[in-house]
Amino acid sequence: MSHPMFKLAHISDIHLGPLPRLSIRELASKRITGFVNWHRNRRKHLFGGTLDLLLDDIKAKQVDHLAVTGDLVNLASGIEIQTAAAWLKTVGDPLDTSVVPGNHDAYVPGSYEKAMRAWYPYVRGDRAPAEWPQDQHIFPYLRVRDQVALIGCSTAFATPPFAASGFYSARQARETVNLLRAAGDAGLFRVVMIHHPPIRGATSFYKRMIGIRRFAAAISTGGAELVLHGHTHLNTVHWLRGHTGPVPVVGIASASQGAGGLKPRAAYNLFTIAGRPGAWELKAERYSLDARGEGVEAEGVDILAL
Repeated sequence: MSHPMFKLAHISDIHLGPLPRLSIRELASKRITGFVNWHRNRRKHLFGGTLDLLLDDIKAKQVDHLAVTGDLVNLASGIEIQTAAAWLKTVGDPLDTSVVPGNHDAYVPGSYEKAMRAWYPYVRGDRAPAEWPQDQHIFPYLRVRDQVALIGCSTAFATPPFAASGFYSARQARETVNLLRAAGDAGLFRVVMIHHPPIRGATSFYKRMIGIRRFAAAISTGGAELVLHGHTHLNTVHWLRGHTGPVPVVGIASASQGAGGLKPRAAYNLFTIAGRPGAWELKAERYSLDARGEGVEAEGVDILAL
């Protein structure tokens, strides 16, 4: 590949556990359904040690930046949000780690605001205020690292029980287009981060992203080279129409998924970006937990000319 190269790792759906003890008041909401689901299903397959194995492997590969596409927590209780903030500090410097929230990070009304305040250094755009601006929109944000522009979008909002949908607003779409155009004019490789898959039919109706058409229009109008998402806990590649050609849309398994479950074992994407505007080169590799759950192994490589 051409030089210089930029290494970008991508993880998602951390679902940090175990669940803390919650008060009756905290459970007297949508959280009760998630609490039951965790104890019946998720806790059997989501393991913190699995996440540590991925992060150790990522660090060993000396990546330039880490993208985290949502669902750091489970029920978005205050303790979970603060635990996730402490975990982020162990992962890396905010300048080298970019986060967008998922539906679990906005599980009940008020939790989104608490999470964004606690995680603000990791969701703060390069030109955003140093302190969390409660009265301003955070998303979409723009971060420029070397020849790469990272554009973070949010689909997180509180939903009723038994719903896990996301919402991408018209305002975000307009501002995303502006950021994409500016980054393109600057000759940058544009990576868009979002939690819900912006692909129709990629997930169940109750888990869908509302605003898929807006997002597709933003990508086709503004232009992008890569879209990263989570939410499905699956390793997937789809394509959207871009300004000058097709744009890969890449999903990844939950970073905490142990071996033996119905969903794919924990994994991360590693992208190596090189080239120049009009002749970008993108090498995409996926590394996953091995069958024994004791290490990380390579799954495959794709080289995409963009």
